[in-house]
Amino acid sequence: MKTRIISAAVFLAACYISIGIINNRSILQDKEVSKEKDLASLPEVKIEEEEKPCVFMTVMGEQPSDGFAAAKRDAKIDDKIVQGELWLIKAQNKDGGWGAGSHARQNVMDPHAVSSDPATTAMTAMSLYRCGYNLESGKYSDVLKKSLDYLLLEIEKTKNNPNFITEVRGTQIQRKLGENIDAVLTLQFLNQVYPTLKDTSLKTKVQKAIQICVNKIEKSYDETGKVKGAGWAGVLQSSFANSSLETAAKNKDVKVNTEKLQKSREYQKNNYNAESESVKTEDGAGIVLYAVSSSVRGSAKESQEAKAIINQAKREGKLDKNAKLNKENLKKAGVSEEQAEVYDVADKVYNSAKAKAMNKDVISGFGNNGGEEFLSFLQTGESMIVNQDDEWKKWYDDVSGRIISIQNNDGSWNGHHCITSPVFCTATCLMILSIENDIKKLQ
Repeated sequence: MKTRIISAAVFLAACYISIGIINNRSILQDKEVSKEKDLASLPEVKIEEEEKPCVFMTVMGEQPSDGFAAAKRDAKIDDKIVQGELWLIKAQNKDGGWGAGSHARQNVMDPHAVSSDPATTAMTAMSLYRCGYNLESGKYSDVLKKSLDYLLLEIEKTKNNPNFITEVRGTQIQRKLGENIDAVLTLQFLNQVYPTLKDTSLKTKVQKAIQICVNKIEKSYDETGKVKGAGWAGVLQSSFANSSLETAAKNKDVKVNTEKLQKSREYQKNNYNAESESVKTEDGAGIVLYAVSSSVRGSAKESQEAKAIINQAKREGKLDKNAKLNKENLKKAGVSEEQAEVYDVADKVYNSAKAKAMNKDVISGFGNNGGEEFLSFLQTGESMIVNQDDEWKKWYDDVSGRIISIQNNDGSWNGHHCITSPVFCTATCLMILSIENDIKKLQ
């Protein structure tokens, strides 16, 4: 353990060499004039230190949830989102993809000076979808069509590769999150696109690509339910893999190994002990935030299912209206003893880990914001949406305030350690700020 901690410290110290170069610099200095013209129509936004915006207007879930409500998104947040969108559109490469750049050259901030990679392309395309765009019609549809074409071509080129969907290796995202993060994030995007497609031929291609990603992710699991080839914060790769497979499993045209999916859920839950409030951070670079946000995400769906069962039992008169969610009441509601144990643990892990993830000392992560912090914030928020948790308002007030206060003048965001890529970080921040638009797809 001492060796691991010392090694991580040395590695992170090296990350800081480039901070002075990275922090708050302009990404596209040679295109500054063009950028200013695009942003000229936006109202001037001044962020006051005490102001806390709020978002989400929704009622979601398989069961209605009283009180899971509803706040109007602040117009200032919309302006920040538009600025981020404009920056991402300009950052697209000619091949239709976007890139994070190599781990060896984290100081490169020009998005056109790096090669495209599937993980960053999928994350960026997902952020544009979440902001309200699609590839079928409307604004930026051509941008999204090109990104889908890029991803399908990468998957086709590597269909005989038993492990990976791309030959691009050594990216920031792979080194920090894991070797198979490209398949994981690409699967998330393809899951989102598939139900919207009208072109039969294209839909068939996407379905085949989804199955390829599923197969390669499942092959990458070890016996504990963790994705092998983990990076510095590999627990995040495993968490995103879990949620990607959960969504793919809803597609009747895709085969998902339910045993591996369940193992994956168990791995996420086992990173946090609800009884002792202890956190296993070995797979999360020693950072509590990464581990607990993953545990929250891994337990959210089962916790929501358990709540729905208890609420249904109350409506049917099987349980008192004040009955609490626990193993005994789940059994009274008709759940088997084994499954009641699973649900009970999941709910305890979710609630305890969620509270830990929102703790002001934990949410600081490494101490400043890298892409891993942004991903952890995203996982916590999405988990609360999946679980119909009314405390999303508290989460969003805190996280959105942090995010808008560090947006660069050109509309982008970048990390200050480890995942520094302005493309990847901008896409992740937009996914957080615009999460309201994607709530149904999180189901």
